[in-house]
Amino acid sequence: MNVVIMGCGRVGAMLAGLMDSQGHQVTILDVDAYSFRRLPSNFGGKALVGNATDHDTLKKAGIEKADVFVAVTQGDNRNVMATQIVKHIFNVPRVVCRIYDPIREEMYRELGLETISPTRMGAERLLQVIGG
Repeated sequence: MNVVIMGCGRVGAMLAGLMDSQGHQVTILDVDAYSFRRLPSNFGGKALVGNATDHDTLKKAGIEKADVFVAVTQGDNRNVMATQIVKHIFNVPRVVCRIYDPIREEMYRELGLETISPTRMGAERLLQVIGG
């Protein structure tokens, strides 16, 4: 599977490493080259400096042949914007967007984006752990 990941923070770097270790073709984008230090030393994918809201950057990342796009930067707005571009302009079959704000996450999910809210997931898991 060809995967493009936007954001090389802890989650993006770990996801890139896991998918690479499973044999997927992984390209990870970040606006800061220093972020790539988080990638595993044996990462065999492609790390590319650039903003995934930019069409030329997305083309360099191989978005036109991507099966999956995942947006996991720290910015909800940037994640939503990039996901919309990739879904509607480049017609990537599966796009997933991280949105911290649970209210906005629900709204964008209802509008057709596949979304994940770590805030909601974390709170629900903590509730389970404390027995609530």
